[in-house]
Amino acid sequence: MKSFMAKPAEIDRKWYVIDASGQTLGRLSSEVASILRGKHKPIYTPHVDTGDFVIIINASQINLTGNKLLSKKMRWHTGYPGGLKEIDYGTLIQKKPEKIIEAAVKGMLPHNRLGAAMYKKLKVYRGSEHPHQAQQPEVRELRG
Repeated sequence: MKSFMAKPAEIDRKWYVIDASGQTLGRLSSEVASILRGKHKPIYTPHVDTGDFVIIINASQINLTGNKLLSKKMRWHTGYPGGLKEIDYGTLIQKKPEKIIEAAVKGMLPHNRLGAAMYKKLKVYRGSEHPHQAQQPEVRELRG
């Protein structure tokens, strides 16, 4: 019996809408990363991007457990000397809640070119409106 290998030309991609309101950040992110990789499909092949597109709405209503709103910080460097910047998640959820979900999902994807291609299929929006109605996305309920 031969092993099945998916070919990029044979993959049909779907669009899913996931509502983030009331969801826990880590549980939502791990499920979204799995959909982006294509692990929910029987044709999953590790070295081929078999995943689907994911639209996340209501990013501003995501839940963080424990004391993470005040203690967890997002850090980045500007590239200049002394350019380390940081912002706590409580402030970040007010200013740019999309960044929190994007960073969590990106960390769960492969850290190579294939992961970068998977990450491009993620669309995150603060409110309940999104401009992807033409793709006829399906509403997807999360497990648990």
